[in-house]
Amino acid sequence: MEINKIYNENCLDTMARMEDNFIDLTVTSPPYDGLRTYNGYSFDFENIAKELFRVTKDGGVVVWVISDETKNFCESGNSFRQALYMMDCGFNLLDTMIYNKANYAPAYPTMRRYAQVCEYMFVLSKGRPNTFNPIQVAKVRNKTEKGCKMRQKDGTITDSKIITPTKKTKDANNLWVYPSDKSKDAKDHPAVFPEKLANDHIISWSNEGDIVYDPFMGSGTTAKMAKLNNRNWIGSEISEEYCKIIAQRLQECGGLF
Repeated sequence: MEINKIYNENCLDTMARMEDNFIDLTVTSPPYDGLRTYNGYSFDFENIAKELFRVTKDGGVVVWVISDETKNFCESGNSFRQALYMMDCGFNLLDTMIYNKANYAPAYPTMRRYAQVCEYMFVLSKGRPNTFNPIQVAKVRNKTEKGCKMRQKDGTITDSKIITPTKKTKDANNLWVYPSDKSKDAKDHPAVFPEKLANDHIISWSNEGDIVYDPFMGSGTTAKMAKLNNRNWIGSEISEEYCKIIAQRLQECGGLF
């Protein structure tokens, strides 16, 4: 199986050539219900989920970025159905993360609901994750912290010990906020997630030299950020048109390898 390569085909054909326990990390955003046409292509979710479990290494992770279509004023709920099905396949639901869009369009008055500003990022692991390199954010307070009240099992309240922070940063939480940053070189693709989103997941769940896969490569964001972070990568993309976009983006950051 060649790595650092775009496979212009259905991802099931790509994964069929992979050995068991081959991929360290998958970062992908599959077609969302009927929200995008993706050149008319659809996907066989259940068989893809089964194959992803087979080809993911023990301790590997799949990041599944997805949202729901809204019809008749209601969301489809298919994002949750997919997460639950992947758990049935053997994955653990390690985290339900939120991608919050900092700049969003207001909802139509006829929708009778708030504007949708988030997508789900289901982090699924095959067993206990091998790798976790948490993104760091600045602490609001860096001075000696006062003790806080702690409720005990018997209901009584005691003072905790005074804590002296040793770091100026802390692990980020599971709500990640990004502005829309659709790259000019990916303008012809209908749904591009932020480069930093792919970057942060790649840093979090993999190490240099690991293999990162995207079964719906689209505009190539996962491949680009894997390459820039010294990871190997594999991408499946059924659309020849989108493969040309991917090749162009990778060429602009130093070529395919």
